[in-house]
Parts: sequence; structure tokens; C-alpha cells
Amino acid sequence: MLLQLLLTLTLSSTFSPAHSHYNWSPSSSSSAAAAQPSEWRPGRATYYAPADPRDVVGGACGYGDLERSGYGKSTAGLSTVLFEKGQICGACFEVRCVEELRWCIPGTSIIVTATNFCAPNYGFEPDGGGHCNPPNAHFVLPIEAFEKIAIWKASNMPVQYRRIKCRKGGGVRFTINGAGIFLSVLISNVAGAGDIVAAKVKGSRTGWLPMGRIWGQNWHISADLKNQPLSFEITSSDGVTLTSYNVAPKIWNFGQTFQGKQFES
Repeated sequence: MLLQLLLTLTLSSTFSPAHSHYNWSPSSSSSAAAAQPSEWRPGRATYYAPADPRDVVGGACGYGDLERSGYGKSTAGLSTVLFEKGQICGACFEVRCVEELRWCIPGTSIIVTATNFCAPNYGFEPDGGGHCNPPNAHFVLPIEAFEKIAIWKASNMPVQYRRIKCRKGGGVRFTINGAGIFLSVLISNVAGAGDIVAAKVKGSRTGWLPMGRIWGQNWHISADLKNQPLSFEITSSDGVTLTSYNVAPKIWNFGQTFQGKQFES
């Protein structure tokens, strides 16, 4: 049965090589609880197989081309109860197949990053076709990820999942878009908790300016920040704040991606 994935707005800019211009200071350290995976919880998972390579572009978190952004096929669309209106974007989950021994691949699990939203279908009951309807905890996986834990014929599969810390290569990426005084920043490749709950930006002629969430992990502000090196302060859902100074040089342009420091994982 086909599921509808909500593929919403995507960034129009192309991904440019990340440049690094930073100093950094973490303002707090992870708690012992945050460092440990959460408990296993029951859920279900289905898969999709893109008919066109362009289907990997998009998603309700705003990461754009998932291959070029570094997420690859290790991604998931989450049902309403897991998606948290987009705040969960960037978080990592470990998923394993359970119960259906004829379909499960024993001893396997996968780690996926939340990059999309699986829209509910209220024309069906939650247990009768509305896989992503509340209160279901449901993952929609690329078939390449699904087949690492189960045989594809399993289709709608019982799974267990748990939240874990993300491991990413390189630093946090800041992709700057907008026009004039409108600044939009996509925050991606986040290790640790993975999801960002607050963001600030600072120019060389300003103090720290709070940014608002547009959707997913796209943050915005209206301020004249041209011709100033930019620093960023971001806070993840486990309360850790990371400050990267002078991430973007004085001569930055819209459409560029810069790399800051990284959370511990």
C-alpha cells in the first residue's frame, strides 16, 4: 500500500563545499542521561522506493538533496506523534525488526536521521491503512535501509526503535540563503542530540540576535548582516549550546555553506 510522504518546501540553492572559519566554545556539557540511548519502544515501519532519483530531494525538514547533504539513504519519514511539528528534524534513531521471524534479518539494526514527515491519512483507521495516523509511531524508510533489517516482502513491519546520539563527520553546516536583510539559515549535519531548538547569529557589528524557526531546521532573521563575519550559537534538545565564532567570513554570499564546530557524539 502506498504511503503519502509530505514533501514540502525545499531550499532552492545548490549545496556548495563547506568552508570552515571558526573558533568555538561549548557552554555546557552533555548530561549522563543524554549520553545514553533511550529505551526501546514499539513501532512499525514501511518503505518506499523512489521511481525517480529526484525523489531523494526535498522533505519536510528542508535538507534538500539528501545525498548531497550527506544523509544518503540512512533517513526516515516520521509519523505525526514522532515528528513533533518538525522540531525532531535531525534527530537519530536506531531501528530493529522484531516479532516477524520469517521476515526479520536476525541481529541487525539501522541508524537513521529524521528528515521527513509521513502525513496522516484520516480516510483510514490507524490500524487499517492509516499507518502514520496518531497514535501510531511509524517510520517510512528508503527501501535500501529497510532491507538491512527485513526482507522487502514484509511491507508493514513491527519494529522497535530508540533515540540515540548522532555521529556525523565534519562540523555543523550553516547554509545561508535569503535576500537583502532577510537571512535564512539551514542548520544540518548536527551530531549529538541532532535536533536544534534555538539558534542565534552575530555579526561583527551586532550582539547576539535570536533567530526564529521557519520550518524543519531552517531558521531566519531580518537584519542587515552583509559585509560582516558571522558567528552562530545553537542549542540542541539536550540543552547543550555550541558557539562557533566567525563561521562565515566578511565576504559571504547567499547560497554558500560554511562549517562550524561540532557537538560531541
